[in-house]
Amino acid sequence: MTRFTAAALQMRSGTEPEKNAATLSELVHEAAAKGAQYIQTPEMTGAVQKDRKALMAVLKGEDEDVIVRTASGLARECGVYLHIGSTAIAVGDGMVANRALLFAPDGTVTARYDKIHMFDVDLDNGESWRESAVYRPGENANLAGLPFANIGMGICYDVRFADLFRAYALAGADVLTAPAAFTRQTGEAHWHVLQRARAIENGAFMISAAQAGQHDDGRETFGHSIIIDPWGRILAEAGDAGEAVITAEIDTDDVAQARGKVPNLKNIRAFTLLESGNSQGAGEKATAKD
Repeated sequence: MTRFTAAALQMRSGTEPEKNAATLSELVHEAAAKGAQYIQTPEMTGAVQKDRKALMAVLKGEDEDVIVRTASGLARECGVYLHIGSTAIAVGDGMVANRALLFAPDGTVTARYDKIHMFDVDLDNGESWRESAVYRPGENANLAGLPFANIGMGICYDVRFADLFRAYALAGADVLTAPAAFTRQTGEAHWHVLQRARAIENGAFMISAAQAGQHDDGRETFGHSIIIDPWGRILAEAGDAGEAVITAEIDTDDVAQARGKVPNLKNIRAFTLLESGNSQGAGEKATAKD
């Protein structure tokens, strides 16, 4: 049996990384004071900025980034595992990595993950996003082994791709993560059901810190940072605006119990997809777009 206290930090990051780093410091200290050993921040901790030119003007490489420097110091000072849900890192050629970093209690980076799935969507009421125009998608998933749990790393839109989280669960993940900056429109429709579904179908804890409220760049994010147990029960949840620290006790024995009750990971079977009757032919399906 392994137990630990996890915290999710809800933020309302602005466009200035230095100010966001100061908020990060305050919230990490609050979480550590509550006994958290693993602390997670939202997607885009360092800056929420939809204007590409303005974003590029404040970005640095990982070695010079203020969030990376601050997080390393905080992990060391507080003796915690600090998971920066993501921050924008300049990677050259005018592109950016939407990068998660997990810091060990000695301040070193023990795991990195670049967001794989790009949020390229056209929503109702003219809301449109093209992450691929700015961000370079990641190519590798990362299962981070900590002394008390194996952590599967995802970011925001990744939560809609169940195969990523299934791969983590099959590899031994106890905790799955999707720190986010969900829009209010998509959050109201899908946030809770997606977070609970990933926990239930994989028999794992789900921890997702979130951005919340009205941001300096004009966007509005959904909030509701959340911690869910392997049976799909919500252990802790923040509100829909402003900063917050939520915590929950994690017992990794709950993972084995949930997977023992519903052993769907063991019951996976290979299958062949047949196309019968009046369905479209294989050639048509191959070129069809969702």
